[in-house]
Amino acid sequence: MLTIRKAGCDDAVDAWDIRKTSVHAACAEHYSEAALSGWVDGVLTDKWVSVVARDFYVAIDEELVVGTGMLTVENGQVDAIFVRPSHMGRGIGRTMLRFLEALAAEHGLVEMRLDATLNAAPFYRSCGWTGDSISTYRTSRGLELACVPMSKYIALA
Repeated sequence: MLTIRKAGCDDAVDAWDIRKTSVHAACAEHYSEAALSGWVDGVLTDKWVSVVARDFYVAIDEELVVGTGMLTVENGQVDAIFVRPSHMGRGIGRTMLRFLEALAAEHGLVEMRLDATLNAAPFYRSCGWTGDSISTYRTSRGLELACVPMSKYIALA
């Protein structure tokens, strides 16, 4: 049974691995290998551990971390919806997104935003998010990637 819980420092390695493997598995048809490597390859940093512990949630299936998600409640920004490649297609991303939407509503947010990768935009649209324009996402490492800015109005809890 899938459960979602607040992430802690101990989840940083799993979150890093899921991010890297998910991006390489799911985004390869829309971005070059060099762009993907520049985005997610590298070493896990203390900053990453801090962000995971502060803002991440993890999806757990049979004691294995299989997905991640992040909500910045100050501005309604959703990030890091990643699913372990071996568990893709099982509704984990959708479940995480619903969880974050409910969390946003609990915090009184009425709108959420995210920057979707080109491959993920159809998934977000199927979850009620809107956005069609292509823009540029700038990673923390300064890499620029094409993305689709999206938003969703949510009902208050």
